[in-house]
Amino acid sequence: MSDHLKDLSDAGVSIWLDDLSRERIETGNLAELVAAKHVVGVTTNPTIFASAIADGERYDDQVRRLVADGKNVDEVIFELTTEDVRNACDVLEPAAQATKHDGKVSIEVEPDLANDTDATIASAQALWKAVDRSNVLIKIPATQEGLPAITAAIAEGISVNVTLIFAITRYQDVMEAYLAGLEKAHEAGIDLSTIESVASFFVSRVDSEVDTRLEAIGTDEALELRGKAAVANARLAYAAYQDVIASERWARLAEAGANPQRPLWASTGVKNPDYPDTLYVTELVVADTVNTMPEKTLEAVADHADVQGDKVSGTADEAGATIERIREVGVDWNDVILALETEGVDKFKKSWTELVETVQGQMEKVTR
Repeated sequence: MSDHLKDLSDAGVSIWLDDLSRERIETGNLAELVAAKHVVGVTTNPTIFASAIADGERYDDQVRRLVADGKNVDEVIFELTTEDVRNACDVLEPAAQATKHDGKVSIEVEPDLANDTDATIASAQALWKAVDRSNVLIKIPATQEGLPAITAAIAEGISVNVTLIFAITRYQDVMEAYLAGLEKAHEAGIDLSTIESVASFFVSRVDSEVDTRLEAIGTDEALELRGKAAVANARLAYAAYQDVIASERWARLAEAGANPQRPLWASTGVKNPDYPDTLYVTELVVADTVNTMPEKTLEAVADHADVQGDKVSGTADEAGATIERIREVGVDWNDVILALETEGVDKFKKSWTELVETVQGQMEKVTR
């Protein structure tokens, strides 16, 4: 029986699970995914934590203790989530030892701080200190205010997962922020080899937004372009990454021990049931990238993905032509990106509200 996940891993794609719960950790499920499914990383977000906390009783004892200690809801969230991430980091530590860049677990700064640079930096510092594991990544959003926070965190030696990237221009800003942070860290005498980063480029949401606009236009030419924007956009992002890696500036940093900020394909669960459920995995295979998948997508890849090797290198011209065709049929690409970024930050903040409400409910439950 073909091992499609191994094929993907052998092609140079790091497979990360977009999910985490205390149940996964304590039952050995996460360790089993690492051992049997080639999973070498984990990403989390407040919605994932809210679901985990709401669905299980494994958090009740800790919640009860924290409430007894007089902790407020934000403090309880901080303690619950950093404990899960710390323990997940320990599960992933063998992968971190066995690979050069993997074995990572990501945790987000408070989403309500997405437009506050100084508060984002403070949140990143607090999470980094609390988890206290070299294989944790602190997720910082690629908002305008997030960019200087990325530089500041990297400059202090904090490893970062930059999230919520949709536009090529914003991705270029993110890479600039990373390089600037590395240069400051180098000047401060920090060992650059200890700093890791990924840049999370969102995929499926691009097709969802563009397809809606193409369907509203309704011409045959417009309808033929459905399902093509997201992959094209991601392939252009990879070309932008290659440009940076080929630069003299990067060469100097690499010589000093710096690690590349790998592209990470996020939001890879297919939202349109008419599309292949492995679309955003098999069409974005290229070495030295990460694909973070919800478990449903991971299982689909394991079951029937047709991994044909590198589908990204050398595709920039074709991808650019696809985006240009989308523009020509009447889609305002700049407005697409603006809508995605606005919606992304809004969802980012709403997910925090969901987590707060869930934890408040648990706090009330254990005190009844």
